[in-house]
Amino acid sequence: MEFPKNNILDNWLEANQNTEIDRFIERNLAITEKVCVVLKERGIKKKQFAEMLGKSPSEVSKWLSGLHNLTLKSITKMEEVLDINLINIEPIKEIEYVYLGSIPGGGMEDAINDYEETNYSEAS
Repeated sequence: MEFPKNNILDNWLEANQNTEIDRFIERNLAITEKVCVVLKERGIKKKQFAEMLGKSPSEVSKWLSGLHNLTLKSITKMEEVLDINLINIEPIKEIEYVYLGSIPGGGMEDAINDYEETNYSEAS
């Protein structure tokens, strides 16, 4: 069955579009999809997963539907029992140093004071 191209629901959704809700749904689905993939790869049934979490199978089924509002607590519980990271939050690094050699002589402070910039550039 094909829905009419100009139906009331589509019109309302388009007029009331909320990017915050769209982003929430996208992330929620990504988390549940990742959990389902890990369960399948490891041969863990949803009932077993519910037991691992100490939850009822119906509650876990709601979680994995992608339509349930996952809490940080439930996400963390799933991460713990599966030993995976579902939310990847990396600290912001302002400066990262790369050391490519040794410093001869009097030590780090002398090397810093004697440092000269080079005109090294990649081949053009």
